Amino acid sequence: MATDRVKKIVIWVVFAFLIYSIISDPHHSADIVRNIWGVLKSGVQHIGDFFHDILNS
Repeated sequence: MATDRVKKIVIWVVFAFLIYSIISDPHHSADIVRNIWGVLKSGVQHIGDFFHDILNS
């Protein structure tokens, strides 16, 4: 029961920090999102290339 309360508080603190960081420096936040998107896109593309190479070898 107490862990649920702690978990809820931690989630609210993280959420509040994210909102604060976006409001205080939106350009830096946008750069972070672009970098994360680039990493995810590259990862998915490499996985697709891997399976393509396996199926066509």
